[in-house]
Amino acid sequence: MAIKNIGERLFVGLNAFLYRISGGKVLGKIQGAPVLLLTTVGRKTGKARTSPLLYLRDGDRYLVVGSHAGAQADPAWVHNLRAKPEAEIEIGKETIPVRAVELSAAESAPLWPRLDAMYAGYADYRTKTDRTFPVFALTRR
Repeated sequence: MAIKNIGERLFVGLNAFLYRISGGKVLGKIQGAPVLLLTTVGRKTGKARTSPLLYLRDGDRYLVVGSHAGAQADPAWVHNLRAKPEAEIEIGKETIPVRAVELSAAESAPLWPRLDAMYAGYADYRTKTDRTFPVFALTRR
């Protein structure tokens, strides 16, 4: 495993730990955008994997974006959800079992103005790659 991956895992793990012990009071927002913890099942390992993600509430759905800060590849959690769409999210102190549906480009296009308004970084990330960022709708199971 590359050192970058180890460092990224430690950083993500520390973020999730601080979020959990504070009930989302610490790291519950990034630049004003709300954060949830998404726990998926690793498609290769079968182990639980937790990722702190920005989210946009859309009615009874929670929208998350696989931006990976503009990297050329989708983040691992995207592949995990595609393999097994049942997951859990934590918002504050609440844990919610969810089912993920990847939205088509046509479904996600009208959501981008709201996503960009929530977090301006998405527009910058899109300039870094030709990859289309997957958008997932998470709904309570």
